[in-house]
Amino acid sequence: MSTLLLDTHALLWAFNEPDKLAPAARDGVADRDNRVLVSAIGIYELSLKHRLGKLDEAELLLSDLHAHLERYAFEVLPVGHRHALTAGALPFLHRDPFDRLLVGQALVEDVVLVSNEALFDHYGVRRLW
Repeated sequence: MSTLLLDTHALLWAFNEPDKLAPAARDGVADRDNRVLVSAIGIYELSLKHRLGKLDEAELLLSDLHAHLERYAFEVLPVGHRHALTAGALPFLHRDPFDRLLVGQALVEDVVLVSNEALFDHYGVRRLW
């Protein structure tokens, strides 16, 4: 059993377009023996970008997020001060604050980050794609 943390795009694709996930990522998310986490920061990113008109495809997921997370048995990971401190201390290889917080969470929680962002490997996270 592994604990997986979904990057924002992985969450959206797992829900809307699972074929966009790499086979290993799709299998990992679908494996009911794995614990799958969704970051509160990822939910915020989806909500914000949808409101700004950049992610129309997030509407269905956001319309009843709680029910969809429950249906997939995904758990929400809150953002805590250790996540924030770790993200803030990361080298500036990647400037996106949402991604930096996800990396911080993955490092602090020692979980596998499901993401297509190969740049994350430079931060020492375990990544599944």
